[in-house]
Parts: sequence; C-alpha cells; structure tokens
Amino acid sequence: MKITPQCVVSLTWTLKDTLGEELDVLDEPVEFLVGGADLLARIEESLQGHEAGDVLDLHLEPENAFGDYDDRLLFLEPRQLFPDDLEEGMGFEGLPEGCNPAAPRDRLYFVSDIYPDHVVLDGNHPLAGIALRLKLKVHAVREAEVAEVGRGTLGAGFFRAHIDPPADTPPRTLH
Repeated sequence: MKITPQCVVSLTWTLKDTLGEELDVLDEPVEFLVGGADLLARIEESLQGHEAGDVLDLHLEPENAFGDYDDRLLFLEPRQLFPDDLEEGMGFEGLPEGCNPAAPRDRLYFVSDIYPDHVVLDGNHPLAGIALRLKLKVHAVREAEVAEVGRGTLGAGFFRAHIDPPADTPPRTLH
C-alpha cells in the first residue's frame, strides 16, 4: 500500500543537524497518523506515494521543522512554584498556577536554567531554530481506522510543541 492522506505509517529514523551531529535515533518502528497532528507537514508531503521499505533523506529548514527560535517564549518564574525535585530539561504541559499570565498556556515548557529564586522556562521546541537532516525508513503502511482519524493522532508527540489540555487541567510534569 502506498502512503496517502489519512493512513498510518510505521517509521524509524535518524535525525541529525546540518553538521552531522546525531540528535535522535528511533530504532524501533513507531506508528504515526498521516493527515493528523503526528508529523510535520513537510514530512507528510515527502512521504506521499511511498511504501514499506522505502528510505527518504530529508533536509528541513527551521521554518519547515520546529520554527525559528523565539526569545519571547522564555519566562523567568518564581522557584517556589515548582517541585523540589526540579531539574534542567524537565518539561511541563502548561505552567503552574501563579506563573506569568502572558505566557501561552497551550505549549510544552522546558526548564532551561534553575536559580535559587527563579526558574527559566522555554516554550520553544528543543529543536527550534535548527536545520535538520532526517533519514526516514518506512516499515509498514496501513489504512487508518475511523477512531484514529477522529482523534487526529496516534499519540506520538515528538513533533508537537503545543498541547490542547482541558481548561481545568493542572500542568503535568514530563520526565
């Protein structure tokens, strides 16, 4: 079966920056919904018409990957609003109560720096501003089930920087 909109693909990849430094390797195949929110648009476009066994080499500029780095998404927040076991690199879905009300609530935030009285949170995707080289291998292709299409995702969050939590959901810590 060839890849078309609204199908499920099973992929592995090697992700590198333009200098060849390895950023991520997905060794075991993971399923992604094509036509949903699981993959970047440029990846979906490139996959169209391919089938199991195909290998693709993609070059993604920041605007086709995770966007340019936006320093307006850096927030200095009071340390006491965060758990005692806070570590650099820790992620949060949304921000704790009491944080800057101007900070977008629909983003994943990562702790970039910890000071005695403050924490620096970064709402950029960790790969924002970086041109990427992506070697993809298609392992399987199948038709998407109606429920999968209705959800718009199979839950693979690697390519997401935004969240869509219910209004009353407190921030969730990601490890």
